[in-house]
Amino acid sequence: MFGFLKDKLKSAISNFTKKVKDLVEDEELAKPFPKAKKKKEVKKKEVKLKKEKVEVKSEFREIEKKIEEAKEKLVETQEEKKGFFSKLFGKKEKIEEKPEIKEKTEEEVEKEIEKKGFFTKISEAVTKTSLSEEKFDVLFWDLEVILLENNVAVEVIEKIKIDMKEILVKGKISRFDVEKTILETLKKSIDQILTFDKIDLLKEAKSKKPLILSFVGVNGSGKTTSIAKLANYFQKNKLKVVMAASDTFRAAAIQQLEEHANKLNIKLIKHDYGSDPAAVAFDAVKYAQANGVDIVMIDTAGRLHSNTNLMEEMKKIIRVAKPHYKIFVGESITGNDCVEQAQQFNEAVGVDGIILSKADVDEKGGAAISVSYVTKKPIMYIGTGQTYDDIEPFNKEKIIKTLGL
Repeated sequence: MFGFLKDKLKSAISNFTKKVKDLVEDEELAKPFPKAKKKKEVKKKEVKLKKEKVEVKSEFREIEKKIEEAKEKLVETQEEKKGFFSKLFGKKEKIEEKPEIKEKTEEEVEKEIEKKGFFTKISEAVTKTSLSEEKFDVLFWDLEVILLENNVAVEVIEKIKIDMKEILVKGKISRFDVEKTILETLKKSIDQILTFDKIDLLKEAKSKKPLILSFVGVNGSGKTTSIAKLANYFQKNKLKVVMAASDTFRAAAIQQLEEHANKLNIKLIKHDYGSDPAAVAFDAVKYAQANGVDIVMIDTAGRLHSNTNLMEEMKKIIRVAKPHYKIFVGESITGNDCVEQAQQFNEAVGVDGIILSKADVDEKGGAAISVSYVTKKPIMYIGTGQTYDDIEPFNKEKIIKTLGL
C-alpha cells in the first residue's frame, strides 16, 4: 500500500535535502559580517552589560576575599615554622608573599563580556542560516511535482509547502540538521493533514436506536461491497443489522446486495426495480424500530453530481429516512477523482464521513492523504482486501509509517 509514493517521496526528500544543504553552505560563505545594531538595541545592550558587569565584579570580590583568607592562614603557618627554625639556625625565614591580585577595571570586565557575546554570535552565524523565499520555491518544485504525480491534492501540497517554508525561510536551520528538520516538518504536516474528529459507529450504535446510515458514491466505487464488509464488522461486535436496497435504478443492484445479505444472514428490505427508493429506506427504518435492530444500512444508486434526477432522488431518501450519518464511498486508486467526487457529494447532500475502498492496491496514496483535508470530513474506514474481514478503522499512524516518515 502506497509503495510507489513512499519510494518517490524518499527520493524527492533526499534530493531536496541535498540542495538545501548546498544552498545553506553557500549562503553561509557569502554571508556578510553582521551590521551594527540600531541605537535602541545598543541602549538595551548597555543596560544588560552594566547589570552583568556588576554581577561579575561581585564574583571577583568574593574570590579575592577567599584568597586573602587563604593567604592569612598561610602566614600563620609559616610564623609557627619560623620560630622553630630560628632556634636551630638563628636566621629569619623570609616569607614569600603571593602576588597581589589586581581588581579588574570596569572597562576590562565589559570587554570580557563583549568578547563572550561576540563569539556566541559568530558561532550561531556559522552553524545556522535561512533561505530566501525565491530559492526555497525553486528547491521545492521537484518535491511538488512528485506529490502531484501521486495524486496529492493541490490544497495539501500548499499546506506542506507553507509549513516547510516557515522553518526553512522564516526560521533558522542548522546545516548539520537539514535532513532531520525537513523530515520532521513533513511528518508534522502529514500528521496535521490526517488529524480530524473521529466517528465511532460502534459507540454511536449504543446511543441511537436504530443508528441509520446511508451510503453514497458513484457506480463502481465499491459501495455495495463496503456496506457488506461494514455489516460483517458490526455483527462481529454483537450488533444487529438490516439492509435497505434503495438502489432501484441499476440492473442487478438488488441481487448483488441480496447475495451479500444471504451470506451474512442479514435481513434485506427490498422493492421491485423502478420503485421509490425512499420508500424502501422508510420500510427498513420501520422494520428496525419494530424488531430491535441496532443499525440500518441504506444502499443508494451510484450517480454523478451532474445527474439531476438521481441527485434529487437521493435527497428524498435522506429527507425520508433521516440518516444519522451520510457516508461517501470512493475508490482510493482513483486519486484526485475520488477527492473531487467526495467534494461534489458533500456539496449536494452534506457528507459526514468517508470510506476508501481498494486502499490495499493503491500504490500512490494521494486520495488517502488528501480527501479528508479537502472535504474537512473524516476517513472512517479503509478497504484492505477482498474478504468481508478486509475493512479496518482509519489509522493515521499506520499511513505515516507506510510513507516511511
